[in-house]
Amino acid sequence: MSRSPVLLVIAHGSRDPRHAASVHALVRRVRAMRPGLRVETGFLDFNIPSVQGVLESLAEEGVRDVVALPLLLTRAFHAKADIPAVLREAPPRLRIRQAEVLGPSPLLLSALERRLYQAGLSPADKSSTGVVLASAGSTDPEAIAVIADIAREWWHTGWCAVRPAFASASLPRTEDAVRELRALGCERVAVAPYVLAPGFLPDRIARGAARADVLGEVLGAAPEVARLLLRRYDEASTRALPRTRVGATA
Repeated sequence: MSRSPVLLVIAHGSRDPRHAASVHALVRRVRAMRPGLRVETGFLDFNIPSVQGVLESLAEEGVRDVVALPLLLTRAFHAKADIPAVLREAPPRLRIRQAEVLGPSPLLLSALERRLYQAGLSPADKSSTGVVLASAGSTDPEAIAVIADIAREWWHTGWCAVRPAFASASLPRTEDAVRELRALGCERVAVAPYVLAPGFLPDRIARGAARADVLGEVLGAAPEVARLLLRRYDEASTRALPRTRVGATA
């Protein structure tokens, strides 16, 4: 049995079958990048296997060390509350480290640009193109501030302008940001969904992009995202366990 901790990728889950398909495609890419690493997938809701079910199965097999990696782009409610709560219910024999969420990261900006180039843009178009960085949205002020910071950082890489937008919970909406970029005089407008998998909110982003010139695909199984998962895994697996284990009982 490998002495490396098992990587447990924790996805939210969705009634939309495209969500789980995208998650599994990303996990397959991660496995291909590091064949000796055991990678499992668990869902918080809607899909199977559940996170709790995967943890129980691992404990029954005799696995001791797990890195639980939230498949999230910002550190919002799920990373701060939902996932720690589930991990606290894990079998006490498991030693669990919770990895950091994926974003922000330069690798994600590279993945966003990959999707826009695949949708028809080229690097030569950057200076004349305004981009809407369209995220799912959150009620967490920290998560909203992170999206705004990413938009500013991305603008400094050469785009005409970059504006954040949100599919829910916050404003502006994608269509409002598209109009703003038109008013600024950008020659063309592109919408870059800052989301990992298809679903209800990404579909709302797509509808809001109706008057844009280019709409990128979701990040999905982009190689940059897979590399980032492995980076977060490596960071967490070398970190010392807390004195009281996540999976311990009183």
